[in-house]
Amino acid sequence: MEITIRAAVPADAGAIAANNRAIALETEEWEISPETALSGVRAILEEPGRGFYLVAVDGDGAVVGQCMVTYEWSDWRSGDFWWVQSVYVRPNCRRQGIFARLYRTIEAMAETRPDVTGLRLYVEAGNATAQAAYERLGMRRAPYILLERDFAKERIGRT
Repeated sequence: MEITIRAAVPADAGAIAANNRAIALETEEWEISPETALSGVRAILEEPGRGFYLVAVDGDGAVVGQCMVTYEWSDWRSGDFWWVQSVYVRPNCRRQGIFARLYRTIEAMAETRPDVTGLRLYVEAGNATAQAAYERLGMRRAPYILLERDFAKERIGRT
């Protein structure tokens, strides 16, 4: 399969939003509305200060994989961590190295920028397959536990 990795453009918003809905359903059994998903994607595409998407596109131009990067300022390092999020590869395209190519592209971009201090991502505690994939790419477990209060889920009665 011929795959091209490129920055997402506004025309990709619908495909990325559909993938984001699939991620939420697959990983958390959470059904996100099409409107919310599309609004969230457009916010990144229209405001680059929030982050960016990379997409993996097949020979027909279909988005078959994606990653979003957002920024977290580290005052201890005086630089940004890039958070790798919204990782998705369509089920029929998995195990073909698509995520690895997306990640390596992000990694190469980050390594050339002195203002980027590192890469981070979070993964479901029970998703051993994804954890192993990230570790094969050189990521290591951080000495932190992620805590959150998710107002979006609280508002719809999910905890």
